[in-house]
Amino acid sequence: MKFNEFEQYLNALLKPEQIKDYCPNGLQIAGTNHIQKVVTGVTANQALIERAIEEKADALIVHHGYFWKNESYVIKGMKHKRIKALLLNDINLFGYHLPLDIHPELGNNAQLAKLFGIDITGPLEIGNAQSVSLQGKLKKPTCGEDFATMINEKLNRKCLHIAPNKDKKIQTIAWCSGGGQNFIELAAEQGIDAFISGEISEQTTHVAREMNIHYFAAGHHATERYGAKALAKKITEDLSIEAIFIDIDNPA
Repeated sequence: MKFNEFEQYLNALLKPEQIKDYCPNGLQIAGTNHIQKVVTGVTANQALIERAIEEKADALIVHHGYFWKNESYVIKGMKHKRIKALLLNDINLFGYHLPLDIHPELGNNAQLAKLFGIDITGPLEIGNAQSVSLQGKLKKPTCGEDFATMINEKLNRKCLHIAPNKDKKIQTIAWCSGGGQNFIELAAEQGIDAFISGEISEQTTHVAREMNIHYFAAGHHATERYGAKALAKKITEDLSIEAIFIDIDNPA
């Protein structure tokens, strides 16, 4: 497949032009003009790049790419090594950050809903169709301990559960993959029973206890694996191009 056609397909699917973000979304580093094999992953770290080289990939698509706001413009050290490897092997690098969080089918948050058995009822930010955080319902109420066990089993990772001072059943849930812990207060204000994100901050514990909401920190990487994985499957189905998801484990 020609590069231009592949780039147009990705941008039509993920619509990066509609989203204000902390990094450029779409093509970040240009490579070969012909796409036959694609690797997707969470972060464009050296280990993933080396795996893409081993796979003889023509394109690498990640959630966490390069050139973030407020970082140095100088290309040296770790960044130089990564970019040099991509250029020497003629691999196109695509990064889709928020577009791969909020996509209604392939997004990290939509995929977490499928994984956890949550029926999506709408955005957590009422009236914002591009809300990064979503809300939904479980089919039947469950206790906090049982829900934590389910998260652990699905993600193969032990989550941190902060229970409210007065424990309560969970049926309504809001969530945001990755570093979305600051949405917890908005969830609590709407009377939602539980909130899930990847990371936790010091103040998150106090919000959970004082605003009577369950909180689950399930891991930044662990909650953001599923968008890139779903994207690889979608590319294969739509374009008949070999696309594989490679998970470089990260305990954070």
